[in-house]
Amino acid sequence: MKDTQMCACQQTNLCNESLMLEKLPACGKSFEEMMKKVDSKKWCNLTEFIMYYDNFTQCTEREANNASCFWPNPLAEGFITGIHKQFFSNCTSEKVHWEDPPDEILITLILIPVMLTCAMITLVVWCSKRSDILV
Repeated sequence: MKDTQMCACQQTNLCNESLMLEKLPACGKSFEEMMKKVDSKKWCNLTEFIMYYDNFTQCTEREANNASCFWPNPLAEGFITGIHKQFFSNCTSEKVHWEDPPDEILITLILIPVMLTCAMITLVVWCSKRSDILV
Protein backbone atom coordinates (compact mmCIF):
# COMPACT_ATOMS: atom_id res chain seq x y z
CA MET A 1 0.00 0.00 0.00
CA LYS A 2 2.85 2.39 0.80
CA ASP A 3 4.41 1.87 -2.63
CA THR A 4 1.16 2.82 -4.34
CA GLN A 5 0.81 5.98 -2.22
CA MET A 6 4.42 7.00 -2.89
CA CYS A 7 3.94 6.44 -6.58
CA ALA A 8 0.80 8.60 -6.62
CA CYS A 9 2.62 11.38 -4.76
CA GLN A 10 5.53 11.32 -7.16
CA GLN A 11 3.22 11.52 -10.15
CA THR A 12 1.37 14.56 -8.77
CA ASN A 13 4.69 16.36 -8.15
CA LEU A 14 5.92 16.00 -11.73
CA CYS A 15 6.46 19.24 -13.54
CA ASN A 16 3.67 19.92 -16.02
CA GLU A 17 5.81 21.75 -18.58
CA SER A 18 3.00 22.17 -21.11
CA LEU A 19 0.75 23.83 -18.49
CA MET A 20 3.59 26.12 -17.44
CA LEU A 21 4.35 27.09 -21.06
CA GLU A 22 0.65 27.73 -21.59
CA LYS A 23 0.45 30.09 -18.58
CA LEU A 24 3.75 32.01 -18.87
CA PRO A 25 2.68 34.12 -21.88
CA ALA A 26 0.01 35.74 -19.68
CA CYS A 27 2.86 36.99 -17.45
CA GLY A 28 4.64 38.33 -20.52
CA LYS A 29 1.48 40.01 -21.80
CA SER A 30 0.90 41.66 -18.42
CA PHE A 31 4.51 42.86 -18.32
CA GLU A 32 4.19 44.20 -21.87
CA GLU A 33 1.07 46.16 -20.90
CA MET A 34 2.84 47.64 -17.88
CA MET A 35 5.92 48.53 -19.93
CA LYS A 36 3.73 50.56 -22.30
CA LYS A 37 3.43 53.05 -19.42
CA VAL A 38 7.21 53.58 -19.49
CA ASP A 39 8.85 55.69 -22.19
CA SER A 40 10.87 53.28 -24.34
CA LYS A 41 13.91 55.56 -23.93
CA LYS A 42 13.83 54.71 -20.22
CA TRP A 43 13.65 50.93 -20.63
CA CYS A 44 17.33 50.60 -19.72
CA ASN A 45 16.82 52.41 -16.41
CA LEU A 46 15.70 49.71 -13.97
CA THR A 47 14.38 52.25 -11.47
CA GLU A 48 11.71 53.27 -14.00
CA PHE A 49 10.08 49.82 -14.11
CA ILE A 50 11.40 47.80 -11.17
CA MET A 51 7.90 47.21 -9.76
CA TYR A 52 6.66 45.95 -13.14
CA TYR A 53 9.61 43.61 -13.44
CA ASP A 54 9.07 42.36 -9.89
CA ASN A 55 5.42 41.58 -10.75
CA PHE A 56 6.58 39.77 -13.89
CA THR A 57 9.10 37.71 -11.93
CA GLN A 58 6.54 36.80 -9.28
CA CYS A 59 4.05 35.85 -11.99
CA THR A 60 6.50 33.50 -13.72
CA GLU A 61 7.44 31.96 -10.38
CA ARG A 62 3.78 31.50 -9.40
CA GLU A 63 2.89 29.88 -12.73
CA ALA A 64 5.89 27.56 -12.57
CA ASN A 65 4.94 26.52 -9.03
CA ASN A 66 1.28 26.05 -10.04
CA ALA A 67 2.49 23.62 -12.70
CA SER A 68 4.56 21.81 -10.01
CA CYS A 69 7.79 23.01 -11.62
CA PHE A 70 10.82 24.45 -9.95
CA TRP A 71 11.58 28.08 -10.62
CA PRO A 72 13.73 29.05 -12.34
CA ASN A 73 13.91 26.13 -14.73
CA PRO A 74 15.29 25.97 -18.27
CA LEU A 75 11.90 26.53 -19.92
CA ALA A 76 11.01 29.49 -17.69
CA GLU A 77 14.49 30.92 -18.17
CA GLY A 78 14.05 30.64 -21.93
CA PHE A 79 10.76 32.53 -21.70
CA ILE A 80 12.30 35.23 -19.47
CA THR A 81 15.25 35.54 -21.84
CA GLY A 82 12.80 36.11 -24.70
CA ILE A 83 11.17 38.95 -22.74
CA HIS A 84 14.62 40.41 -22.04
CA LYS A 85 15.45 40.32 -25.75
CA GLN A 86 12.16 42.01 -26.57
CA PHE A 87 12.56 44.90 -24.13
CA PHE A 88 16.21 45.18 -23.16
CA SER A 89 18.25 44.19 -26.23
CA ASN A 90 19.48 47.77 -26.64
CA CYS A 91 20.61 48.03 -23.01
CA THR A 92 24.14 46.82 -23.43
CA SER A 93 26.49 48.20 -20.85
CA GLU A 94 28.63 50.94 -22.24
CA LYS A 95 32.33 50.69 -21.65
CA VAL A 96 33.94 53.62 -19.95
CA HIS A 97 36.10 55.59 -22.32
CA TRP A 98 38.98 57.11 -20.40
CA GLU A 99 40.14 60.50 -21.57
CA ASP A 100 43.16 62.54 -20.60
CA PRO A 101 42.39 65.59 -18.52
CA PRO A 102 42.90 69.02 -20.10
CA ASP A 103 46.55 69.97 -20.64
CA GLU A 104 46.56 72.55 -17.84
CA ILE A 105 45.50 69.97 -15.25
CA LEU A 106 47.80 67.30 -16.67
CA ILE A 107 50.84 69.60 -16.54
CA THR A 108 49.99 70.59 -12.96
CA LEU A 109 49.61 66.96 -11.91
CA ILE A 110 53.01 66.14 -13.40
CA LEU A 111 54.88 69.21 -12.18
CA ILE A 112 53.78 69.13 -8.52
CA PRO A 113 55.50 65.79 -7.71
CA VAL A 114 58.57 66.79 -9.78
CA MET A 115 58.87 70.11 -7.89
CA LEU A 116 58.38 68.40 -4.52
CA THR A 117 61.06 65.84 -5.40
CA CYS A 118 63.49 68.62 -6.42
CA ALA A 119 62.73 70.54 -3.22
CA MET A 120 63.34 67.46 -1.06
CA ILE A 121 66.63 66.69 -2.84
CA THR A 122 67.75 70.33 -2.41
CA LEU A 123 66.84 70.21 1.29
CA VAL A 124 68.74 66.95 1.85
CA VAL A 125 71.85 68.23 0.01
CA TRP A 126 71.75 71.57 1.85
CA CYS A 127 71.37 69.84 5.22
CA SER A 128 74.20 67.41 4.47
CA LYS A 129 76.58 70.28 3.55
CA ARG A 130 75.68 72.08 6.74
CA SER A 131 75.99 69.03 8.97
CA ASP A 132 79.27 70.38 10.43
CA ILE A 133 77.41 73.46 11.66
CA LEU A 134 74.41 71.55 13.01
CA VAL A 135 76.49 69.18 15.20
